[in-house]
Amino acid sequence: MLQQIFTIIAPVLVMAFIGFAWVRLRMPFDNNTITDLIINIGTPCLLFSTLLIRRPELSALGEIAGVGLAMLAIVGLLSAVVLKLARMELKTYWPAMVFPNAGNMGLPLCLLAFGNTGLSLAVAFFCAMTITQFTIGQSVASGHMHPTILLRNPILWSIGIAIACLAADVTPPDVIMTTTDAIGRMVIPLMLISLGTSLGRLRIVTFTRTFALSVLRLGLGFGVALGLVTVLGLEGPVRGVVLIQSSMPTAVFSYLFALRYGGKHEEVGAMVVISTITAFLLLPFLMGFVLTG
Repeated sequence: MLQQIFTIIAPVLVMAFIGFAWVRLRMPFDNNTITDLIINIGTPCLLFSTLLIRRPELSALGEIAGVGLAMLAIVGLLSAVVLKLARMELKTYWPAMVFPNAGNMGLPLCLLAFGNTGLSLAVAFFCAMTITQFTIGQSVASGHMHPTILLRNPILWSIGIAIACLAADVTPPDVIMTTTDAIGRMVIPLMLISLGTSLGRLRIVTFTRTFALSVLRLGLGFGVALGLVTVLGLEGPVRGVVLIQSSMPTAVFSYLFALRYGGKHEEVGAMVVISTITAFLLLPFLMGFVLTG
């Protein structure tokens, strides 16, 4: 079991460390360009090809997306209560508390733990989180609602087209499938290396408070997800994917939202760093619990 767990988490740690070491050695790495490449080209191709090559049941995708939305709603409510009681700014801290890093860390872990089935299910969770993050999350961070941003999000377009093809039992031409599959294969390494470079550049400030918030983010995500999978009787890869995705650290986009909309981005950046380091340390226990459950 220990060997299996190490086999799963080793690629994640190594690729993230490559990115971390790269920027620490002052090597050039344009995060903005890489992020745009991942979001606008790589991830849409990955999600499109994964869904149409593996062709998971729509009912399973809907189930895990629904559980993901339920998790976000419960964690969002609890986080709002905690922040209100602590008299802390929702604009800055709420998105960082609610949204896990289901892309950079969650997708690779689900792929390594449960193969292509796990990746397909993780994609559905990631889609539900992306829609919520770029509507409610961005609106809280900015103070304004931005519904049109969904129409410009290629990730959501790719998922919508893929689901339409699944529902109609249509398979695109081989040239489209092989091309999108080849492009999509670059996403996982780039995500993890980019995550490492982000961690290498961020700085930790106000350690005590950000550490408490980071631990609370991880604890709420895992605790709420465990309650949901238990109550709903979920088993196998579906259970594992929900637990893994929900237990991920603060999403890097929360830091970008705070930076863009005038929140306390230094503290959110510290939450990204601390929660990610803590999540890495807890990965053997999380993966052991998921794989033996």
